Parts: sequence; C-alpha cells; structure tokens
Amino acid sequence: MRQIAFRQALREALQEEMRRDERVFLMGEEVAEYNGAYKVSQGMLDEFGAKRVIDTPIAELGFAAIGVGAAQNGLRPVVEFMTWNFAVLALDQILNTASKMLAMSGGQVGCPIVFRGPNGSAGQLGAQHSTAFESYYANIPGLKVVSVSNPYDAKGLLKAAIRDDDPVVFMESEVMYGELGDVPEEEYIIPIGKADVKRAGKDVTIVSFNKMMKVALGAAEELAKEGIEAEVIDLRTIRPLDWFTILESVKKTNRLVIVEEQWPFSSISSEITYRIQKEGFDYLDAPIRRITAPDAPMHYAPNLVKLYMPDIERTVKLVKEVMYMKK
Repeated sequence: MRQIAFRQALREALQEEMRRDERVFLMGEEVAEYNGAYKVSQGMLDEFGAKRVIDTPIAELGFAAIGVGAAQNGLRPVVEFMTWNFAVLALDQILNTASKMLAMSGGQVGCPIVFRGPNGSAGQLGAQHSTAFESYYANIPGLKVVSVSNPYDAKGLLKAAIRDDDPVVFMESEVMYGELGDVPEEEYIIPIGKADVKRAGKDVTIVSFNKMMKVALGAAEELAKEGIEAEVIDLRTIRPLDWFTILESVKKTNRLVIVEEQWPFSSISSEITYRIQKEGFDYLDAPIRRITAPDAPMHYAPNLVKLYMPDIERTVKLVKEVMYMKK
C-alpha cells in the first residue's frame, strides 16, 4: 500500500467528492490562491475553479453563515477554519442554525455541511491558539463530531462526512499534516460512529483520539517491554460515541485508562467514564483513570507546554497504577 501525507489524504477526499458531486464546494481563508494555509487544498483552484474553491475574508461568522445558507438550499459546503480556535467566532451559526435547523423545521430543512480544520495545541502558540474543542461541539445535539489521528482514517471519514446529511464537525491537527500513513488508491469510506481497535491486548484498555493516539500507542509499546499487553482504541468519532467497542474491550481487560488533550471538566473522558461504569461496572477490577490537560490555559513557555500535554511516561505510570503494580 502507498504512503501519503495526512494533508494529501484530506485533499484526495475533497477532490474525489467534488468530482463525484457538483454540489460540493470548499470555502475558507486562503484555500484558493494560496493553496490552503496548510496546503490541504493545493491545486484545487486550478481543477475546480473559483466558484467551487472560494477564498473568504477573515470573517469566520460571515463565511460560516454563507455555508450554512448554501447547505439549507441544496448544496454541500466544506468550510475550512484556519484553526478551531478561530471558529468560536462562528459558533452562533454552528450551534444556533446548523445543529438546530432540522429540528426547528420539523424535518423539512437539513444542513449537510462539513466544518473542518486543525484543533488543539500545535506547540508554542499561546493560550488563545491551543484549545481542544471536541467536548464543546460534542455537547451539541444535531452535530456529528469526528476527530482523526492518521491519514487512512482522515480520508475515509472526510468522504463520509461530506456525504452525510447532517452537519459534521471534522477535527484534524496542525502537527499531523505532514505525517505519512498507508492509504489505498482505491476508494473507501469509513462509517461515522465506529471506533477502531488499533492494537489488541488483554491487560488494560487505553482509549484516545486525534494526536493523543501517539501517546496511547507509545505507552502501549513501552508497556509491552514489561510484558503488559494494552489494547488501544481510537475513538475516531466523538459524537456519536462508540462506547460499546470500549465496553467490549473492558470486558476482556477489566481496566480502562483514557488519554485526551481536553480540559478535565465535562470532557470526553468524563462521558466515557460514566457510560462504562454504568454499563460495565461488574467488569472493572480498578477505578477508571484518565490523563487530560491541566484545568488551565496552556502557556507559551516550552517547559510549561511540556508539562501541559499528556505524555507517554505519565500514561505508563497510570496504567501500572490501575494494574496495582506501582502506587
């Protein structure tokens, strides 16, 4: 199988869907003339023209509203945000219109739109550019939320998101755009709402998503050196949440550790913990534990960035604690 970059996998998904369906178009800051802030849309202006690859002003609320209106009138927009940190300006359209219109219209007016872009920290970018937003949008009925960790999943799930009749929030990571991964040349689609077991194991379940999957898989590698077999699950979709796959794993391993970049209060790990203790309490041999970002903004200094982000060392330590190997 060929290896391609994360950004190329996204680009191929966009190109294939725009060739397949003339209602699909891309809009956002620098997506056209500049070939995309992260070069995801490189070459697409030349292929599809300025009516389908559209540069917008720096006005997230405005162009999100145009996208929502287009979706309600039969088109299928893909709206790119330069970062989800900037998309808070467009939250009125995402929350008050896109997510609610199907319900408010009694099922008569849908909103098949994709909002996509990089999410979370990308290093030393300061507090205002480093928030992970999965739990924000997953808290909104009417939205589907996807948060991908590798090129294969990114392509298959973006194609599914573009074809979906509901509004989809699609979260990537700025630090992953250049990463390579196996992606087949033939077409494929990954269904929204299905987690993936990235590594099988029998001793403990580790759940994560987006770039924190590197931490989860890295921890599993370190644990394997000591004879501990961790099963690693990539959520891929945050809403709808595939907690059943987690439950089936916990039935086997009897232990659960969650790794995420969110702030701890009302986080994705909070929801997972509730679901698993409710449905699988009798299978747990230890309390569910989690690693999150601290309950504070992320500062610029490199030593504070390092302390802020979940890492392999602390994940390994926590796994050993739930296995009662080390206090």
